[in-house]
Amino acid sequence: MNHTPNPNDWLFEITPKNKFFTLNLKEVWQYRDLLFLFVKRDVITVYKQTVLGPLWYLIQPLFTSVTFTIIFNNVAGIDTGTVPPFLFNLAGITIWNYFTACLTGTSDTFKTNASIFGKVYFPRIITPLSIVISNLIKFGIQFLIFIVFYILFLFKGANLQISVSLVFFPFLIIIMGLLGLGLGMIISSMVTKYRDLSHLLGFGIQLLMYLSAVMYPMELLKEKLPKFGWIVEYNPLAYVVESTRYMLLNVGEISVLGLLYTLFVTVIIFFFGLLMFNKTEKGFIDTV
Repeated sequence: MNHTPNPNDWLFEITPKNKFFTLNLKEVWQYRDLLFLFVKRDVITVYKQTVLGPLWYLIQPLFTSVTFTIIFNNVAGIDTGTVPPFLFNLAGITIWNYFTACLTGTSDTFKTNASIFGKVYFPRIITPLSIVISNLIKFGIQFLIFIVFYILFLFKGANLQISVSLVFFPFLIIIMGLLGLGLGMIISSMVTKYRDLSHLLGFGIQLLMYLSAVMYPMELLKEKLPKFGWIVEYNPLAYVVESTRYMLLNVGEISVLGLLYTLFVTVIIFFFGLLMFNKTEKGFIDTV
């Protein structure tokens, strides 16, 4: 006996997207198992065939902090007050690494996953989301190293204080993740047509790091180079880095207006990136 299928009999219904902007959280939740698999893949397989494996998560921030301490504090003479220069640099690098990992990981989404996207359907946004979540695990490992060194310096008699505003630290992590995700989706959408952008990304991140007050206090640049201080003031990443050091080390200051400005820019970049991502996913397979 023939039975005419009823649309209500299907668990999921795949339809073309008619809107440029859509963030179907319900569909993402339906594919949460796939999201978990992508996160597991990003965390485990990246360093699976390396000699040091997950130790690379620890080596990179420690090596960078030592380098910054020698060059910017010992040679250039940048003063960090009562806070040990190494710990000052490690705090900024830890939060900065989370942003750069999210940005670089999501900026090549369409290119690296073209073979998967062309064979099976799933919400494409899951791929960059998995990168942001997996990098959050890496950030947790690096932040644990910061805590270890913080305790070591305390035992050595360093004058360290934690600000009561530390309760808002997860808010800064979310901002960094959304900024990295938004910018990554924008770059990923553009890379499908302009391949040169992927080569310029590394240089751009290095330049952006120097403009984000990662290795120096914001006030120092305003004092030494007042004509160029506005560049850092308009950089939302600088406020996150500066606020991170204040919350963890009670050094520098927190600008409420600066963080509100950062939140506004983050929301704009994220939604613009999502719009470009949704638009590109409809026909990227023909250009990649």
